[in-house]
Amino acid sequence: MAQLEAQDLAQAVIDRMADCKEPRFKEVMSALVRHAHAFVSEVKLTPEEWVTAIQFLTDTGKMCDEKRQEFILLSDTLGVSMLVVAIDQAKAAAKHRPKPGEKPPTEATVLGPFFWPGAPELELGADIGAGHPGTPAYYRGRVTDTAGKPVANCTLDVWSGDGEGFYDMQKGPDAGMQLRARFRTDKEGNYSFWSIRPSYYPVPDDGPVGKMLHRMGRHPNRPGHMHTMLEAPGYEKLVTHLFVSDSPYIESDAVFGVRDSLIVDFQSHAAGKAPDGRMMNTPYHTCSYDFVLVPKA
Repeated sequence: MAQLEAQDLAQAVIDRMADCKEPRFKEVMSALVRHAHAFVSEVKLTPEEWVTAIQFLTDTGKMCDEKRQEFILLSDTLGVSMLVVAIDQAKAAAKHRPKPGEKPPTEATVLGPFFWPGAPELELGADIGAGHPGTPAYYRGRVTDTAGKPVANCTLDVWSGDGEGFYDMQKGPDAGMQLRARFRTDKEGNYSFWSIRPSYYPVPDDGPVGKMLHRMGRHPNRPGHMHTMLEAPGYEKLVTHLFVSDSPYIESDAVFGVRDSLIVDFQSHAAGKAPDGRMMNTPYHTCSYDFVLVPKA
C-alpha cells in the first residue's frame, strides 16, 4: 500500500467509501472523518491523549444501563443535543411558513437523560406529586396549533425531579416511577394536573462526564424545570421544558437548554381554595402555560 502523508489520510478514508449505497450515511461519515482528522491536526493530539480519550468513551459506555444514559449526558453537557434540537426545529419551521397573525410555535429543548417511557396515563387534574418532597404546584393551560385551533386528545407526557432535586431513576432499583404521568387534552385543548414546583439539581456527576465538567471548571447544575413531551396526530412532536423563572442556574444551565420563551413565573399562593376547587392546607404554586404545536407539512 502506498504510503500516505498525514494530510491525505482523511481523503483516503473517504475514498474507501466509494461503494457505499447510502448517500446520507456517506455524507455524514465523510464529514465526520474530515472534522475528526482536522481536530487531531489542530491540537496535535498525542498518542497518550488519544488513549485517554478512548478510555473516557469506554468508561462512558460502562456507566450506561436501562436507567442511565451517560452518552446523552455527554451530548447534553457539550451543547450538541441543543444544537441538534435547534437545527431540527428550524427545519420544521421552514416547512410550515406561518401566516400573518399566527402564533409562533413553542420552542423545543433537550430530552435529557431521565426520560422513562411507559408512564401511567391519568385523568386531567390528577395529582402526581402527593407524598413527594416539594411544594405542591398546579399546572394548567391549553394546547393549540399556530392558527389557534385547539388540539384535542393531545398526549402530554410530564416528568420532573422532586423538591430535593432527585429523579426516581436515582432512588434505587425498587423506587419505581415517581412524578411521571401522561395526560390527554380535552376537546378544547385544555390540560391540568398537580405535581410539585421543580427544584434545581446537579446532573449525575459521579461518572466520566462529571469528571470532565469539573476539569473544565464548570458546575453540573440545571435550573428547576418540568419536562413535557407533546404528541398528537397531524402535528410535529414537541419535547420541551417549563423553567421556574426564579430558579438558581437559570442563566447557566449545564446543558444549555434554557430558552426565554420557556421561562415561567410560578405564582405562589397561601393555603386555601385552589383554581380547580381543591382545598389546600399548605401554600402552593400555580404554573400557567399554553403550548403551540406545528401542523405537519
